[in-house]
Amino acid sequence: MERLDKTDVLMLKILQRDASLTTKELAARVNLSPSPTFERQKRLEREGYIERYSAVVNAEKAGNGLLILCGIKLKQHGKRYGEEFMEAVMGIEEVVECWNTSGNYDYLMKIYVRDMKHYQDFVMNTLGVIDCIGSLHSNFVIGVVKRHQGIPIPVGE
Repeated sequence: MERLDKTDVLMLKILQRDASLTTKELAARVNLSPSPTFERQKRLEREGYIERYSAVVNAEKAGNGLLILCGIKLKQHGKRYGEEFMEAVMGIEEVVECWNTSGNYDYLMKIYVRDMKHYQDFVMNTLGVIDCIGSLHSNFVIGVVKRHQGIPIPVGE
């Protein structure tokens, strides 16, 4: 992979805020002509800096406005339980992100549901049937202080 220069970093920051920009619009913001801007963007995609493009959907308007951060402890540590849990989570629509963590929990999940009744049903009938789960701890998000989908990008030297 090539090192990122200041223009690459600027492009990544701009695209993280608005990936719907045309090449011409992006070029104007980074002070390049469209052709080299297009080539840089394609190189950033090829090299894996840009994994994909997506729209950020308003969870509340989409009907799933309750956000829960759920810590999971497995019954035992081991390959079988870890694989069983990860395979189960991949098929659960409400779980939008899941991380294998150190500390108090083996996994931390970001979950969106309609309301508390939906979450109660989700815990009982979705998570509750995953046999490898030993315990879970739910944190309900009351309000968002900061939301930024982007990744901090250091400038190369």
